[in-house]
Amino acid sequence: MRSTTPARRLRLGLPRRAFSQVLLMQVAIAAGVVVLVTGLFLAPLGNQLDDEAMRRALAIAQTTATIPGLAEDLRDTPPTADGPVQRQAERIRGASGAEYVVVMDLNGTRWSHTDPRQIGGHVSTDPRQALAGHEVMQIDTGTLGRSARGKVPLRDGDGRIVGAVSVGIAYDSVHDRLVHAVPGLLAYAGGALAVGALAAWLISRRVQRQTRDLAFSDISALLAEREAMLHGIREGVVALDRTGRVRLLNDEARRLLGVGEEAVGRSPDEALGTGRTADVLAGRVTGTDLVTVRGQRVLVANRMPTDDGGAVATLRDRTELEQLGRELDSTRGLIDALRAQDHEHANRMHTLLGLLELEMYDDAVDFVGEVVGDHRATAEQVTERVRDPLVAALLVGKATVAAERGVALRVTDDSRLPDRLADPHAVVTVVGNLVDNALDAVAGTRHARVEVELRTDGRTAVLRVRDTGPGIPADQRESIFTEGWSTKQPPAHGKRGIGLSLVRRLAERQGGCAVVGEATGGGAEFTVVLPEALTGPDAEPALSAAARSTDEEES
Repeated sequence: MRSTTPARRLRLGLPRRAFSQVLLMQVAIAAGVVVLVTGLFLAPLGNQLDDEAMRRALAIAQTTATIPGLAEDLRDTPPTADGPVQRQAERIRGASGAEYVVVMDLNGTRWSHTDPRQIGGHVSTDPRQALAGHEVMQIDTGTLGRSARGKVPLRDGDGRIVGAVSVGIAYDSVHDRLVHAVPGLLAYAGGALAVGALAAWLISRRVQRQTRDLAFSDISALLAEREAMLHGIREGVVALDRTGRVRLLNDEARRLLGVGEEAVGRSPDEALGTGRTADVLAGRVTGTDLVTVRGQRVLVANRMPTDDGGAVATLRDRTELEQLGRELDSTRGLIDALRAQDHEHANRMHTLLGLLELEMYDDAVDFVGEVVGDHRATAEQVTERVRDPLVAALLVGKATVAAERGVALRVTDDSRLPDRLADPHAVVTVVGNLVDNALDAVAGTRHARVEVELRTDGRTAVLRVRDTGPGIPADQRESIFTEGWSTKQPPAHGKRGIGLSLVRRLAERQGGCAVVGEATGGGAEFTVVLPEALTGPDAEPALSAAARSTDEEES
């Protein structure tokens, strides 16, 4: 018995399912509205019937008071049960269906009544208003019970008041009319209640489908859990409605996109500005694991449509992973350079060993001098034109890798880059990405060559990389700077199509630009302009002096 008591208590309470609760509330509301409307209709109906009964009683009284000779009979005959006044009054009562017709004199004495024994007695209600010449309508209680009454003065041929006529219609008859009208009203009210119950059932079924037949407490708990989950996970979540406007942003999405609460209710283009990130969120770019760059962050986005026409996009921060990947690429490039040097060194050692075994000592000395001179010449040529150690070291390493791959990499004679770069790492990123793309473009071609030109104009640095590859078609020269666009296979650590996008973003962040065109003789020519790339005074005089000193030394 103890175990069944809680269940009974639960059954006596409100149902837990949202469908049942909504249906019960809708039916209760419909029933309340029907009862209220019925009451509001019955109240004026009762008043209207009472008013009609009083007006009818007054009309009968007025008709009775105009009967010829009634005033003279009242004045000349005594009040008796078989007198002329009683006969006239009963005739009119029978013809009109009134409850009573009472004729009284100026003293309030009855000359007619439905009960002959009441004739000669004083009326039970106050007749003074009617005897004073006023017509009276009222609901009152007399000897015959509660009735609707009409009283008028009775005048003789000279217009003098000689008495009054009081006509009553029993109130019970009015009440009976009201009661007779109630079944019809209840039928209409029942029909309205049935329609309301059907509408409530349809609405409840729709609510049931939309809420998956969950209880309101379950829905509330799910909302609380959703809020905790959205703001607790380390992935950005952006929800959009069917019109493409942002409906929800969790904390991580605000951090990754660099926006605040003001982005809610706006489209991605309005909140983020035009660009690939907005295109991905809006669904104009489709696919999985779409790479996009927002500020200094590399993001991976996935977008999933929802049943209501909206969408949910998730954002993952791959900035650190991308940096690690680039460090891995740099390490791989360094390994390739060391492997190339080791390969060349082994070949040279074998050549030197052969010369020594053949006792060609003079040739061996000349060979060692030539090898050392070539390597020293390459390093000196780079460091002579590129004074920044990071950029120079990058180009020396890339030259070694290029030689291993059968590509001639050279820095043009008119290149000049001083050691006053404001952001050497940015220049290294730009040059490294451009050279890597050029080496990939010319790989496997005959007479492969890559030229690097680094010049300055005041504080502005102009970086150019030319190759003898197949070039870039005119209709794709803007697409190659888009995040995720690439013609090459992705590396092991992630997706391609980020390098050139970062190059353009670095240039635009400094107020410059990055463009690609066709090189002289075929191939591609990338040009990057970096305003305010140098620190200190303008570099033009120093570079001119350096160029003159170089020319003097060469001469």
